[in-house]
Amino acid sequence: MNIDLFIAFLQHKLADDLFTLGLYQCILSFLVACFVAIVSIPVIIKISELKSLMEKPGERRSHTTPTPTFGGIAIYAAILIAYFLWPSIDQTDIYRTNLSVAGMTILFFIGIKDDLVGIDPTKKILFQILAAIILIFFGELRVDYLYGIFGIHHLNEAVSILLTCFIFIALTNAINLIDGIDGLAGGIATIASVVFGGWFLLTNHFTMACLAFTLAGALIGFLRFNFSKTSKIFMGNTGSLIIGFMLAFFAVRFVNLNTSFRYEPTAFFNAPIIAIVILIIPIFDTLRVFLVRILAGRSPFSADRNHMHHILLDNRLTHIQTTLILCGVSLANTILFLLLHRNISNTLSLAILIGLFGVYMLISLVLKMRIKFLSTHPHRRKAVLRRELQRGMVGKGLADYL
Repeated sequence: MNIDLFIAFLQHKLADDLFTLGLYQCILSFLVACFVAIVSIPVIIKISELKSLMEKPGERRSHTTPTPTFGGIAIYAAILIAYFLWPSIDQTDIYRTNLSVAGMTILFFIGIKDDLVGIDPTKKILFQILAAIILIFFGELRVDYLYGIFGIHHLNEAVSILLTCFIFIALTNAINLIDGIDGLAGGIATIASVVFGGWFLLTNHFTMACLAFTLAGALIGFLRFNFSKTSKIFMGNTGSLIIGFMLAFFAVRFVNLNTSFRYEPTAFFNAPIIAIVILIIPIFDTLRVFLVRILAGRSPFSADRNHMHHILLDNRLTHIQTTLILCGVSLANTILFLLLHRNISNTLSLAILIGLFGVYMLISLVLKMRIKFLSTHPHRRKAVLRRELQRGMVGKGLADYL
């Protein structure tokens, strides 16, 4: 009996030591990635200015001056350096994480080409599928269990492959679509990375946790410049593609691991719902925009200013106010679902999620009506603009108009 107690003590001590080591590794990875991004971005900005590699203002652009758009290079470099700097503590996911870096590298080069000269959307989707297939087939990463949602439990192999591939493509492009204003895509991705990374760390999946916190650190370093007035840079398609791909990887692995460990106290029996909530803003915004375009008889891929961040900007909010609102909504929903997930069933969780999407649609409709009202009542628009000028929310160049 004493021997059994001694063995149990050693196992508990070893688990504590591994967790402490994993925690330190995550913190160091976060800090190194942040440092690399902060150090490398000024160099990228300088080269972009010298070679005139700048994104010019346009009708659908939210900036007014030419701005460098290769922040994704710094994010990619920060992830590689910070992640591969340390040996892996656990071997459970080391092969999958290495494959995710391979898939991310494919999208990195596609993103650079897209930022430089543009790329055909069909080719971009094909390369996204290729990056996903690497993880699906070589890493055996698939969503093959739906936790009883819609009465579905286990999926056959063909359906699980198609579903997983769709998740990668959808999330990768969802992040790309919300990358329209300062800090939004980076802020949403930082929140998601920290939440996923925290769960991976608490469940002793240290390699996944390290990669998630590495991405979060790289994004914090990038956001320092994305919000800057004197040395601004955008992540570009290079950044949004690799970030979307990595978040899709974290989401699928999160659902996958909760399937394997669904009887553990740290597991979520409604993991797919939680994964959607963590990425609620890009998912809801993409669904809403596609639905509105289809109902208007247009292609869902046609360009317009119908994203929620465009609507908030057109309601005279600033970039930082819009970003804080949408990131706040994302964080609040994530915290609430994490706190309440054990008290609600999958069916109820899905109903709540559908209800939230309905509220999202209603709010966007009200805000669009307000934009239309202000545009058709110039005196009201003038009064609103005057108040906002007094509050410092609108540029002083509008003084002549008022």
